[in-house]
Amino acid sequence: MLNVFIASTALVLASPVMLIVAGLIKLTSRGPIFYSQARVGINRRLLDGDQASYDRRARNLGGRPFLIYKFRTMQLGAEKSNGAVWATPSDSRVTAVGRILRKYRIDEFPQLINVIRGDMNIVGPRPERPSIFSRLCNDIADYPLRQNAKPGITGWAQVNHGYDESVDDVRTKVRYDLEYIQRQGVAEDLKIMAKTLPVILFRRGGW
Repeated sequence: MLNVFIASTALVLASPVMLIVAGLIKLTSRGPIFYSQARVGINRRLLDGDQASYDRRARNLGGRPFLIYKFRTMQLGAEKSNGAVWATPSDSRVTAVGRILRKYRIDEFPQLINVIRGDMNIVGPRPERPSIFSRLCNDIADYPLRQNAKPGITGWAQVNHGYDESVDDVRTKVRYDLEYIQRQGVAEDLKIMAKTLPVILFRRGGW
């Protein structure tokens, strides 16, 4: 309930900014305002062992899939040629407005809707795309253990480490994610939320 309350309040407070952002995206580039993409969510099978009620697609992916929402920051069709790859800070596929949105994490605001829907929490491991998730599970033995917690908009890994540019970066973030899962709770979540603001303002950490 706390996550839904915080997300609902934040969505109301952020709505004027979100309306301005929506207008800027529409005026400066072709394509939709919002961007949705399949992500891998919590694996409740790891938590309660209830395999019978867990659909086959979720078992195959390692967690229940859901659609994540963001403001669109890339050119239309940016992934058609190279497929799913990590974006970098200097990525040429990112629009001028998108670069500003990414800089201050404003592109993540629509994920407040995911929190209200129950797909995500405010704090938790960042959800990954199914194709990248599968590759990382092969490269990093502990990677599937991140699915023990509901994914979040921000997290302990995000406030302590930069953008993912290599598998080694992901390994480091997995260690932070597993630390968070071991001690997660209201106090821990509030601490991470408090650390998120300076990370955004001073452009430390990474999503």
